[in-house]
Amino acid sequence: MFTGKSQKFPASSIPDSLKENANMVIRLEDISYEIKSTGEAVSHERHVYTILNEKGERYATYRTHYYNNKSVMINNVNAYLYDAAGKELRHFKKKDMEDQPAFDGSSFVTDERVKVGSFYSHNYPYTVDFEEEDEITELIHIHDWFPQGSFRHSVETSIYSITAPSDYSIRYKMLNSSLKPLITDEKGNKKTYTWEIRNLPAFEETPYTDFVTYAPYLMIGLSDVEMGGYKGNMSTWNDYARFYGSLQKGRDILPEETKQKVHELTKDLTDPRAKVAALYNYLQQNTHYVGIQLGIGGWQTYDATYVATKKYGDCKALSNFMISLLKEAGIKGHAIVIEAGEEQKDFDKDFAHDPFDHVICCVPLGKDTIWLECTSQSLPAGYLSEFTANRYGLLIDDNGGSLVHTPAYLLADNVQARNIKANLDVEGNLKLECNTSYQAICQDEIESVIHHGSRDDQLNRLKSEFNLPTYEVLAFSYKEDDSGRLPDIHESLQISVNNYAQVTGKRIFINPDVLTRSSRKLAEDKNRRLDVELKNEYRYTDT
Repeated sequence: MFTGKSQKFPASSIPDSLKENANMVIRLEDISYEIKSTGEAVSHERHVYTILNEKGERYATYRTHYYNNKSVMINNVNAYLYDAAGKELRHFKKKDMEDQPAFDGSSFVTDERVKVGSFYSHNYPYTVDFEEEDEITELIHIHDWFPQGSFRHSVETSIYSITAPSDYSIRYKMLNSSLKPLITDEKGNKKTYTWEIRNLPAFEETPYTDFVTYAPYLMIGLSDVEMGGYKGNMSTWNDYARFYGSLQKGRDILPEETKQKVHELTKDLTDPRAKVAALYNYLQQNTHYVGIQLGIGGWQTYDATYVATKKYGDCKALSNFMISLLKEAGIKGHAIVIEAGEEQKDFDKDFAHDPFDHVICCVPLGKDTIWLECTSQSLPAGYLSEFTANRYGLLIDDNGGSLVHTPAYLLADNVQARNIKANLDVEGNLKLECNTSYQAICQDEIESVIHHGSRDDQLNRLKSEFNLPTYEVLAFSYKEDDSGRLPDIHESLQISVNNYAQVTGKRIFINPDVLTRSSRKLAEDKNRRLDVELKNEYRYTDT
């Protein structure tokens, strides 16, 4: 495996076609997995990158993750730095790397840790060579293969392989390429699947384009899996849902005190929607989000009694608690595992895999469904926000589960309507009163600042919000309206703008678009090769 010093990678051997538009050239990437059983695998990987300029420097830092629960253990890391001619300058090993807690942006406590090692050189080009071997003791998924990685990366050689027992089903789907695997029989009743790709030129960075839509991408799906002593199968979406559901069984029991509270809140309500809203409000007022991902906790929820007692939980635990409250009220709710984030990604509903990182809740009511983001203490019942809207998720039910699509907020929904009354003096200074209504996704950012920021945070946002000359925010206020189908925030502003208009003799020049104009300018793009992709629809109106 660790052969870094035996093979040199002089920069002079890189073809000119792979240097064009590139900040970094992937000289060699060799990733392999050997699946020994449903609960054991070994991974080997080698990454050799030639850094062409300072924009490629971040690839001279190597980060690798492992878990304190020993589900992934790093056996070895070797790293080398070569100059342009391929002469070794420095190297480090696993013991030399900095060990840090991994932070995913939401978890308070997690088993995951990261080792980090870096090379520093400003003599371009130079080459880094990273090699690693890991032992995997909980086999839930293995990484997909994305050989090109990003814009301005070219690829000289990239290889990906999986070796598994002959009776173990490896599922795969190649996107944006006709590349097929080479399948070979190995000794010991094993099979190896190998994909190899060479000489991919770099794509010039292109705004408003999802690179994954165009570059070769190999999706990998496992069949039999094992985690924390639980065994299952993930060959189909229903199999996945059945396995996930098996991890949550028996965790919906509420304390007696909480059961009594459910009946107190719902006894005078006849409309199921009103009951859902009352229980969701109780959840929001009495719990808060804390991400604790220890052991199997990344997949298995804390039970409902734990959340009722401690008053906190992660997305799984809060959704499970909400479903337990609904169950006590005689209403059926479902967990939905989903991939969250404002950047929506293409989802292949015909290939069962594991892209998910979040859990929400839904309540089917006849022909309608109420969607609940249980980690939020402020969103109204039925509204998901851009964080989980308009994408597929996997609904968990008693028989396994199936894919569902969350609501899409469209052009008629995402509306910013602004009314301005302004006075301009003879020196070109402007005083204005502005009333703006923000609806659906247009109100998401402001809603977050209102509920998670201070009054000063709100003011600082307004001070940098508008493309104006020097201006002062004289007064502002917000009022939330959740009475309709979609949330609406009303903003009132008073602003003073110095030198808004240009006064020349008897003439005065103004831009009639006072607040909504953008300072962003698109660069000329004559040789664009990729489509423009806009993920959301908005409508802005000014009067």
